[in-house]
Amino acid sequence: METYWRKCGSCKKDIGLNQVYQVCSVCGGKFAFCSVDCWDQHVPVMNHKNAWAEESRSPAKSQTPTSTEQPVRRIVSSPSSASSSSTKGSPMEAEVLIVASKLKQYVKDKYDLSTSANVMDALSNEVRRITDRAAAKAMAEGRKTLMDRDF
Repeated sequence: METYWRKCGSCKKDIGLNQVYQVCSVCGGKFAFCSVDCWDQHVPVMNHKNAWAEESRSPAKSQTPTSTEQPVRRIVSSPSSASSSSTKGSPMEAEVLIVASKLKQYVKDKYDLSTSANVMDALSNEVRRITDRAAAKAMAEGRKTLMDRDF
């Protein structure tokens, strides 16, 4: 039987059950801190600009399942199917990815032409198409970073 709920994110001391602890406003519940001093040590390390400690209380009982409780079953999809399904309904599918003022200025300076507003949508779609192809190449090589050589 556990006598504590979690370890402090800074000093690694036990945070007991039904005990007050601090949570970083930026990180949320990712880290728990036994005191404001421990939270204060976390802020410069994580380079938070505007953060505060939020007081919370740990659970009154241990959350480990007893022998009579059934474990929770979680179904997790593979990364390849999750990424393809999440990009289909992505709000970025309709966003303009091009800085219109910069492109219009470039076209005006170089070619002395005006630029239609519809150009931004068409060019954004081309950027998405090229980026999708480059991202597929990076993933095929087993990388999680998109690089210039992928284009």
